[in-house]
Amino acid sequence: MKKGLLAFAALLALAVPALSACGSDKPAASSDQQTGTAVKQVMTANLRGEPYTLDPAFASDTTSYWVIDHLYEGLYRYSQNGDISEGAAEKVEVSPDGKTYTFTLRPEMKWSNGDPLTAHDYEYSWKRVLNPQTAAYEPSALYYIQGAEAYNTGKGSVEDVQIKAKDDRTLIVGLKDPITYFPKIMMSRAYLPVNKKVVDADKNWAAEAKGIVTNGPYTVESWDHNSQLTIAKSQSYWEKEEVTMDTVHFKMVNEATTYYQMFKTGALDLIDSLPIDVIEQEKEKEEYKSFPDYSIYTYTFNVEEKPFTNAKIRQAFSYAIDRDILTNNVTKGGQLPAYGYTPFGVKTPSGKDFREEVAPYYQFDPNKAKQLLAEGLKEEGWTELPPITLKYSTAENHKKIAEALQEMFKQNLGVQVKLENQEWKTYIDTFKQKNFQIARMGWGGDYLDPLAMLELYTGKSSRNFTNWANPKFDELIEKAKVEQNEEAHMKLLHDAETILMQDMPVIPVYFNNENYLNSKKIDGIRFSVTGTPDLRWAKRVAE
Repeated sequence: MKKGLLAFAALLALAVPALSACGSDKPAASSDQQTGTAVKQVMTANLRGEPYTLDPAFASDTTSYWVIDHLYEGLYRYSQNGDISEGAAEKVEVSPDGKTYTFTLRPEMKWSNGDPLTAHDYEYSWKRVLNPQTAAYEPSALYYIQGAEAYNTGKGSVEDVQIKAKDDRTLIVGLKDPITYFPKIMMSRAYLPVNKKVVDADKNWAAEAKGIVTNGPYTVESWDHNSQLTIAKSQSYWEKEEVTMDTVHFKMVNEATTYYQMFKTGALDLIDSLPIDVIEQEKEKEEYKSFPDYSIYTYTFNVEEKPFTNAKIRQAFSYAIDRDILTNNVTKGGQLPAYGYTPFGVKTPSGKDFREEVAPYYQFDPNKAKQLLAEGLKEEGWTELPPITLKYSTAENHKKIAEALQEMFKQNLGVQVKLENQEWKTYIDTFKQKNFQIARMGWGGDYLDPLAMLELYTGKSSRNFTNWANPKFDELIEKAKVEQNEEAHMKLLHDAETILMQDMPVIPVYFNNENYLNSKKIDGIRFSVTGTPDLRWAKRVAE
């Protein structure tokens, strides 16, 4: 445990420094450190699959997020050193009561098609996410705004939503309660803008490269579906001179051994999710980057699908998992066994990490697992379990984990579980439609606070696909949102997590540890505990 905490503490300061950018609109070029010849600023990374969407209103997965984060910019953004700073906003003013934010946009900003970027675009985009007919992925991220929840749930009108463009450069936002961490909340992709004219003209505007209009550092140059997506530095971006990497090719190679070999031969400059079998041999190499991030690997229950309608049966499956064996012998990448839901990484007023302030909620205990299963069966009046299918997205590493869990459930619980895998885009739809009994998923916080993890499971969260809801849990989360005393804030979140772990609508498996291979020819990638690798300040130093 301590080793993981030290690694995380070191990560908080990690941002591989980006080299200074060229002050030219032309493609930047550095000199090869050995030959002195010019080096074109082009790199190739691997997405491992087709993005689910490049419309930020519907994105829900890290594959899509990685591209989207380079295409669009909100009123806030992450700076080169990883801090939250003004993005499209030049100035932000907060009223004395903390409930009104006035954003002044930078002058003469443009979309990649030349259209002016205005405060009206942000008003339109946020209200589009809230519009019930849009069926966006994350409207609940905007519920901090006065009138937002009522409009999204059909209990209020759009006119009552306190998002108002006063003029082209001024956006005024009214909150329900004073939220000091509202800038962190606004890092959600639900707060990114889209071009109204483009969206209204074509409902499928984000399906092909030619239709996508962006306001961020990059545009989509080409998109060969299921093969490669290429982004290029936008000449309309307000800070284009600071963007050092001109072109990024994203490959979509899902098979781990294949993309690992592509890296070794120089066809890829950056890969993650290394094949489990090569991690040990790569650990001591300069190209290997490893660090924990603020996220968790889970298996989610649909609590309206038998047999997981029963809490004790859900708990039984958790007690049947030997997480130490799983992380040491199967994943092998520095992951930490998860004996609670909230990852390590948040220091509390006590001086301890949030995760360390409470005892583990469960442990590996086959006898306890069998006891809970028997009690659950008796409560339901069942003599045996119905057939169970465990679903996961197609990937070599996910397959190995699913097979390990299948064997643990068989050996430790006496339950035979069928496995079913699906390609990523299909799997995302399956998960969102709640067409599963138990399914692989994960979650990472947009910011370093347990609230960013736990809020996912409120009854009104648009990202909660468990069908689970608990009024007491919801009450604690709502109180935590507005609690200004940090110690009381953390106490409320501990109480909420206790309820979540007792009801167990989700099995925490392990806290993630990211493993990358970063070519020695590429400097300046900013790795983050809460997001995808930022390539804006990357620089190729050798061909």
